[in-house]
Amino acid sequence: MTGQVHFDSHVWRLLDAAEKMVNTLTPGGDRGRPYDVPEGRALRDAAAEALRADGYEPRVTAAEAEQFRVLAGRLREVFVAADAQELSVAARLVNRLLDETGPRPQLDDHDGELHLHFHGRDPGLYPGWSPGVAAGLAMALGSAMGGRLGVCEAPGCDRVYVDGSKNGGRRFCSTRCQSRVKAAAHRERART
Repeated sequence: MTGQVHFDSHVWRLLDAAEKMVNTLTPGGDRGRPYDVPEGRALRDAAAEALRADGYEPRVTAAEAEQFRVLAGRLREVFVAADAQELSVAARLVNRLLDETGPRPQLDDHDGELHLHFHGRDPGLYPGWSPGVAAGLAMALGSAMGGRLGVCEAPGCDRVYVDGSKNGGRRFCSTRCQSRVKAAAHRERART
């Protein structure tokens, strides 16, 4: 067995949305530079971009963007706890989200194939996405993926990632951060 976890595309989509929300809707460091959360129209655009997928172009209101910003802060706490291997803390945080958002599992038929999706109790963009994201993180934490929610190790960067690699060895949010760290190590070795 390779240790690689196999989720359907819906769960991966939820984990991707969680990662994008944290990375675009929470302040901190991004690839060595300070990152501030956008405001106004830029916040709505960032929230929409976090949810965007092939053929899906959500329209996010100002109120929904603010809800997603708050959710992203809570999701960051889950990634930070999982990255620190504090999976029981991450589980408590996700359980709170599950209690608050109330995801309802439902089998949806897409082109003759059944897929398990998670929907909220109420219609709407935020009530539809928040329970699904909570359920996706719960599925990850309840599997071998729990230890694969990470925070970038590069200096000046705290963006998060979901490590879907075969060996589970990812340490950086992007190849750009990985290259920055490798280049700095090379310069240090060359200097000494």
